[in-house]
Amino acid sequence: MNRTETPAGERHDGAGRAIGTEAAAAAEAVAAAGAEAYPRIVATLIRITGDWALAEDCAQEALTVALERWPGDGVPANPGGWLMTVARNRAIDVLRRAAVERRKLHDLAVLTPADAQPAPGVGEDVVDDRLRLIFTCCHPALAIEARVALTLRTVCGVPTGAIARLLLVSESTMTRRLTRARTRIAQAGIPYRVPSGPALAERLPGVLAVLYLLFTRGYVADGEPAFADEAVRLARLLDRLMPQQSEVAALLALFLFQHSRADARRDATGNLLTLDRQDRALWNRVAIAEGLEALARVRHGGPYAWQARIAACHATAASAEATDWPAIAQAYDALAGIRPSPVVALNRAVAHGYAYGPAAGLALLDVARAGGALDGYPLAVAVEADLVARQGDRVRAAALFRRAAAEVTSAAERHALLDRAAGLAS
Repeated sequence: MNRTETPAGERHDGAGRAIGTEAAAAAEAVAAAGAEAYPRIVATLIRITGDWALAEDCAQEALTVALERWPGDGVPANPGGWLMTVARNRAIDVLRRAAVERRKLHDLAVLTPADAQPAPGVGEDVVDDRLRLIFTCCHPALAIEARVALTLRTVCGVPTGAIARLLLVSESTMTRRLTRARTRIAQAGIPYRVPSGPALAERLPGVLAVLYLLFTRGYVADGEPAFADEAVRLARLLDRLMPQQSEVAALLALFLFQHSRADARRDATGNLLTLDRQDRALWNRVAIAEGLEALARVRHGGPYAWQARIAACHATAASAEATDWPAIAQAYDALAGIRPSPVVALNRAVAHGYAYGPAAGLALLDVARAGGALDGYPLAVAVEADLVARQGDRVRAAALFRRAAAEVTSAAERHALLDRAAGLAS
């Protein structure tokens, strides 16, 4: 339903009817509870029923019922447990009508709201339903793209359209990909569990790719921070499950270094701040220390390891001027050798520009753009603008920042780029 704002701030629906503050507060509570509880509900119902579509449908219906009831009844004391109960009861109804085996019906009937929020402690890293579900989604019988997409959709509740944009395909293509993946899991009889032995290592790359994309979705300018929080939580669980895996420790370290800046990334009005403008006193030193401990356990140079080392250089620098850019440039050289991509090439140009001068950065930017890999990518224009500004051509740099601002889809990034342009024009 479309909603509008009046000049006085009174909320209305699409027909112009006023929406009370209770309804507005309830809608916000449903959104918050859904972001937290939806993945857990889906994972739990999949474990109990083995039916992916049923689990997602029942979780979505629970959110719909909450939107109808909470404005009048009030937000329950345990919103997540309330949603789990409604979803469970809906699943019971569907299974009863379908006359499925009594065991599944019994398991659902005895499931309590407390089951939706398992107590931390012994075995948490092994029994967490979402971790089980991630490993199920990342079975080698599925293509890597399907593993990533299915986990983001089912474990994290990311909308199909958003996954399509993240993975650079159309929404219809992503819908078909998800359907095929679910069918494949059912046909292959893929078990719902965390594997052991060789199978655990075999599925690890897909799991790490999922967590990386999950964190990215929460960390981007207009992202949902809850996704980054969830990625960190799951990375910690995985690290406890596989303490000898260097790339797991490296991924956790990378997340912690990046996430440590969460409170410093925006100014008082909500505008994005670049690293050099952030108040480093606001950086989370506990997270940085945890990241350094994880990084100390990394014994090789995999792709996440090099990214973590780059992030560590930023996290441990006392100031922007004290950043060890030569070390970052060398790390990007290594990363480009083992995991080449247009984005890595772009960041390598930035690092060399700061380590060895803007001319060196522009030269590598030309190389990165060869073949058109960065055509239409506004951040490549922003990088050029920054390097040109550091060469002293403020007029051209301002024009490039404005061009980049016109091409980005993120409102926060657009404002930040226009702010850079305005600073050069003054």
